[in-house]
Amino acid sequence: MKKFLLLVLPFVTTVAMAQKETPNVRFGNLITTQALKEKLSVLASADMEGRETATPGQKKAAAYIEDQFKRMGLKPGNGNSYQQYYPVYQDELMNKNLSVNGTHFEWDEDYAFSLNSIVNGNHNYNNVVFVGYGLDDAANKMTDYEGLDVKGKIVIALEGLPEGYKHENNQTQGRRNFGGPGSANAKATIARTKGAIGILVVTKDFPKKTPTATKGNMYLQKSTNTPFFVGTISENVASALLGRTTKQSFKQLAETNKGNYVAELKIDAEKTTTDLQSSNVIAVLEGTDKKDEYVFITGHYDHLGKRGDVIWYGADDDGSGTTSVLQMAEAFSAAAKKGYKPRRTIVFMTVSGEEKGLWGSQYYSEHPIFPLDKTSVDLNIDMVGRIDTERKTADTNNYVYVIGHDKLSSELPIINEGMNNKYTQLVLDYKFDDPKDVNRIYYRSDHFNFARKGVPILFFYDGMLLADYHQPTDTIDKINFSLMEKRVKMIYYTAWEMANRDAMLKRDTPLNMPASR
Repeated sequence: MKKFLLLVLPFVTTVAMAQKETPNVRFGNLITTQALKEKLSVLASADMEGRETATPGQKKAAAYIEDQFKRMGLKPGNGNSYQQYYPVYQDELMNKNLSVNGTHFEWDEDYAFSLNSIVNGNHNYNNVVFVGYGLDDAANKMTDYEGLDVKGKIVIALEGLPEGYKHENNQTQGRRNFGGPGSANAKATIARTKGAIGILVVTKDFPKKTPTATKGNMYLQKSTNTPFFVGTISENVASALLGRTTKQSFKQLAETNKGNYVAELKIDAEKTTTDLQSSNVIAVLEGTDKKDEYVFITGHYDHLGKRGDVIWYGADDDGSGTTSVLQMAEAFSAAAKKGYKPRRTIVFMTVSGEEKGLWGSQYYSEHPIFPLDKTSVDLNIDMVGRIDTERKTADTNNYVYVIGHDKLSSELPIINEGMNNKYTQLVLDYKFDDPKDVNRIYYRSDHFNFARKGVPILFFYDGMLLADYHQPTDTIDKINFSLMEKRVKMIYYTAWEMANRDAMLKRDTPLNMPASR
């Protein structure tokens, strides 16, 4: 008799627990470490080649995601298609030439162009303006443009900063970091504001040790404006432009008088533009009585691709977010098949182009399939599989960073914290919502394109900015699947509540946009 009771009691207990189990918990249990690992093992595999936007690897990933949505029985999110396609462009320089006073120079030996800045055709210039280091610094009461008219002309500027120069951020000579006063970007910006049509920066980097790419970066929109021309030149080319018959050293060029110089500069270019294509992959689970209102669950499936034989796998960034969207879609779909459909329509959207500049979500926000004013919330997931290497607190195995909790809707933290306290008990860390945070995370993932349109958002993130961030070593073996499971369940419970509550989220907290981002 006692033995019989020992066998039966666990069964009775299990049945009693099952009877108390609510539908959200029952189907949330489909979010498991095993299921997450199976899907992420595909997305972060070598076969996907790093999923770079508008490449075969990205298209393979899109096909896999679409197939998963179909298997779950979800409807296509763009009419009869699961894909929302958008155009992407890429330039390639086929032929190029630079000559000064009839003397031809060689690509990568003495000059190189910024592909985005060069215009097809033959371009002749009869004079140039030498502007020294090309600085315009009000704080130090100095300008290299004093007394010079550069409107409509090409300017020549030396790279870096002059000896002894101090800037307010303590940059000194030799610094050419992007955006600093000694960078080519800063010099080009100043030249353009002064009315110049282009700049040639004299650099010591010639001849180039590695070939300059003749295929440019991808871009999203064709510009109708004439671009500002940017190139780099050697001391040989600079000497010829400044009327010297022999090569001048960089130091000698720095001592040369600023001003106009007569020179016959010819720049020829033949550039082709390839029309590429990328896509967002979208599936919907139609709601019931509030089916014309929407809850979005998003993540980006693109990453940085491959260079040669080296693959940027992007297991955490953002294979983890894409996998999270898929596994939540499976849980919600299974619930719907058993009669537990959400009241609002849930849109599961994985976007591409995030690493290029939030392209996919930008395209969606400008070409929305579902009304943005009827979109209650976007729950965006970008990196939830790792532990922040800089986090040294006792809760490192039980936290997630939540961004956007204090913006757009006062109900965001109430619902999210309520679901977390009830089901998952993670530490919700809001440190990246601090307006003084230098990382500006709020503006750096796809939720922002919903937020700028007024849609309340929550962004879930593991904080892994160092270690393997944007490195080929962001691989699946680094993922903490047990913690990832807990995080994804918390987001799932939050989504369940937001999809089934009586009212859409209030939009009662204005988003104070920065002057620039």
